[in-house]
Amino acid sequence: MRANNVYVLGLTGGICCGKSEAARLLRQLGAYHIDADAISRALTAPGGEALPAIRQIFGDEVFREDGSLNRQALGDLVFGDPAQKRALEGILHPLVQRNMLRMLDEADQGEAKVALLDVPLLFETGMDALCDEVWVMSARREIQIQRIMARDGLNQQQAEARVDSQMDPEEREKRAGRVISSEKPLDKMQAEITGLYQQLLKKL
Repeated sequence: MRANNVYVLGLTGGICCGKSEAARLLRQLGAYHIDADAISRALTAPGGEALPAIRQIFGDEVFREDGSLNRQALGDLVFGDPAQKRALEGILHPLVQRNMLRMLDEADQGEAKVALLDVPLLFETGMDALCDEVWVMSARREIQIQRIMARDGLNQQQAEARVDSQMDPEEREKRAGRVISSEKPLDKMQAEITGLYQQLLKKL
């Protein structure tokens, strides 16, 4: 299913490659933002739709005493074990995609010219099939690791596990319509994204 009236721009990239900053700017520029991470957080928040299945598969040890999900414990479990990671994705991906398709339908009925599908695993989940164009944010592996350690307070081994659990960056960038480096100064990255988005609007 592709949207009929709205142009669908896919945005993806490895962890800590600047995708959140790019999405924030594109939202300010007028894109209708559909955020897979935000949907996933809502599904795993207290009372979230995904929690019963997570408890059933991963047990009480990934939950706190108040019943909320211990994201750190779950992350350590799944990023160290591909089978556990696939099990978690099997719970979350169908729920996330169902919500994203609903939001894309809303965007298609609305006034927005561009719907931004902001999905870390865009290619892995096949959601690039919904997109008219895909932009990939990029950064070198060592930069990603430094950023993860600073942002999340993880050690190097934990940070490396998160980077290495994702698609090979060369494969991701080969499949993209546009690759944008987040290693340049923030104002230059913002100027590049703004220019690209304005070109896209002119094309439409």
